[in-house]
Amino acid sequence: METTQTIETLDVTVLEPRMKHPTIFQWFDNLKGGEAFIIHNDHDPKPLYYQLLGERGNVFKWEYLEQGPEVWEVRISKLTPEEGDTVGKLVARDYRKAQVFKKYGIDFCCGGKKSVKQVCAEKGISQDELEAELIAMDEAEKARDAEYDKWELGFLADYIVNMHHKYVREAIPALYEYTTKIARVHGSRHPELLEVVKHFTNVANELESHMPKEERVLFPYIKQLEEAKKSGVKMEPAGFGSIQNPINMMEMEHESAGGELEKIRELTNGYTLPADACATYTVAFKKLKEFEDDLFRHIHLENNILFPKAVELEKEVLK
Repeated sequence: METTQTIETLDVTVLEPRMKHPTIFQWFDNLKGGEAFIIHNDHDPKPLYYQLLGERGNVFKWEYLEQGPEVWEVRISKLTPEEGDTVGKLVARDYRKAQVFKKYGIDFCCGGKKSVKQVCAEKGISQDELEAELIAMDEAEKARDAEYDKWELGFLADYIVNMHHKYVREAIPALYEYTTKIARVHGSRHPELLEVVKHFTNVANELESHMPKEERVLFPYIKQLEEAKKSGVKMEPAGFGSIQNPINMMEMEHESAGGELEKIRELTNGYTLPADACATYTVAFKKLKEFEDDLFRHIHLENNILFPKAVELEKEVLK
C-alpha cells in the first residue's frame, strides 16, 4: 500500500542537465517502501525508466500522469517489501537477487513460494546476513555503473558491440525457435503465445537493422571525435549533420524495441509459467527474461552514458 502522505514533486526543468538523473536517483533512494514522488519535466523522461530498471532492478512502479506535448509528469513509487514476500516474488521484482539466493543454495524456482524467513530457518542461514549481502550486491552494481561512466567513449562503444550486440545476435535464432515451437504446441490453450511470437519477431527485426547502423556509422564517428580531441584537431561536420540526428533515430528505435518487450512481459504476466509448461516453454520464458534484462542494460549504456557524452564531445571538436 502507498502511504497517504502528500507526494512531493521534483521539477527537473530547473536542474542542470548533469544533475538531473543523480538528483532523481537520490530522491528514489530516500523513499521507503510504498512511498512515491512525481517528476515534472518538459520532455518524455523514458530513458530514466531504463536507467532505473538497469541500476535498481524491478523495484519501482512507473506511472505517467501527464504526457506532453509541453509537460510530462511521472509518479515513481518504490515497491513495498511485505513481511511475507516469497523468494520467487523478490527475484521477479529484482532479477539480480537470484545471484545471492543461488550462492546460498536457496531454490527460487520450484521452492520460490517460501518466504525469506522460512528458507533461512530451514537452511540455518542468518536472515540478517542474507539481507546484508543483498544490499551489498546492490551497492556493487552501483559501483559498476560508475565505472562505465569513466570509460573512454570508444572503449564503451566496443564493449557494447562485443557484449550486447554479440549477445543479441546469438540469442535471436534460439528465441525464434523456442517461441515459435511453444506457440505451435501450446497456442491452442495459450493463444497469447501467438502474440508473443509476433512481438518478438518485431523486436528482433528492429535490432537486426538497428545494430549495423551503430556499428558502421555512429560508433565510428564517435571514435573519430575522440581521436580528434586527443590530437587537438578540429573536424568538419558529418554528412548527417549534428550527431544528435542519428542519436535521435537510435533512441526512437530503442523505444520501439523496449515497447515490444514490455508487451511480451504483459502478455506473459511477467514470464509466469502456466501449470502445463513443458521444458521448452520454461527455457523460452527464461531466455526471454534474460533477453529483456540484457536489452535494458544495453539501452541504458547508450542512452544515458554514451550518447550524452558524444553530444558534448562533438561540440568541443567541430569547427
